[in-house]
Amino acid sequence: MEKDLKSKTVAQLERLVTGLGQPKYLAGYIFSAIQARGVTDISAITTLSKSFRAKLVEEGFYISKLEIVDKLTDPDGTVKYVFGLSDGGRIESVLLFDDDRRTLCVSTQAGCAMGCVFCATGRLGLARNLTAGEIVDQVNIAGGDTRISNVVFMGMGEPLANYEAVLDAVRILNNSAGRNIGIRHLTMSTCGLVEGIERLADEDIQPRLAISLNAPTDAIRRKLMPITKKYPLDRLFAAIERYQRATRNRVTFEYCLIKGVNDTVLHAQMLVKRLLAPLEKTAIRNFPANRRFLTGCRVMCNVNLIEYNPHEGCDLKPSGRQAIERFAGVLKDAGIETTIRLKMGQTINAACGQLGSKRTENLE
Repeated sequence: MEKDLKSKTVAQLERLVTGLGQPKYLAGYIFSAIQARGVTDISAITTLSKSFRAKLVEEGFYISKLEIVDKLTDPDGTVKYVFGLSDGGRIESVLLFDDDRRTLCVSTQAGCAMGCVFCATGRLGLARNLTAGEIVDQVNIAGGDTRISNVVFMGMGEPLANYEAVLDAVRILNNSAGRNIGIRHLTMSTCGLVEGIERLADEDIQPRLAISLNAPTDAIRRKLMPITKKYPLDRLFAAIERYQRATRNRVTFEYCLIKGVNDTVLHAQMLVKRLLAPLEKTAIRNFPANRRFLTGCRVMCNVNLIEYNPHEGCDLKPSGRQAIERFAGVLKDAGIETTIRLKMGQTINAACGQLGSKRTENLE
């Protein structure tokens, strides 16, 4: 049994306290003390009796806490946190500012096993999965006393490869007695683990879904993302369609533009063809007539274009601004909602694909 109380949802805490012969409502006291007030010592949960607090400690329960190893600030305001884990490992989180919005990019694994060639984290390999408590604590610490507007599970690791802990973290962050972050402001990003996408479609809680796509064809995608060998694009899109039939949620496609690899007008035209492929009649029947699906788009989506961010050990080159704008123009002309994402946090290796690369000196 997981002994870290920070990793537990309210439902899990209810089962725990009743199993120890206590009334169920005490679970709410424990949850709010940890997730809303930041208590890290069981003895400080004074809404519980002294005897029950002692019982929890005797049974081996505790409240974990990440340690900040380093904090780096980019001139553009982006902040990168380097956290130390209890076993000596390290993970990174990135806080982004956009007007009044504060978006935190959190890690779900120490390292990553997916091996995407454009991603520094993939070069590390996988050390281990993070617990729900370690995922949530990134938000607790980076947020401090202020509100995090959005949490994106797009840091180190593949969220759907750590499914249970990540979904527990979603439930914890979404709970009104804790951080109370709306489900529409919680986004999972995946390289395309089909079973995880299909499983997510059947959950009673459904965060937003983002797909790291990066290529319009299997041949190109296989060179960038080894997972394509197991899950070709047709299989991936079938899973996305199933997810959308169940959730009615729009999907974001993330597309990292790499010079000479996936960034030409022809590549953009091939991407349009894939996104506008005919939708199965069964899927059409399941969507209301005012949905974008009936305009011919295979999936209800938007596309985020991200210029490749260089990192040590990889000789890929970023596309120039003109190539990015040409690519975006093709998508927009086809009626596909498209956004060019600004580079943020590059000088501290906090930009997309740079987490886990060689750390730079502290710029604070």
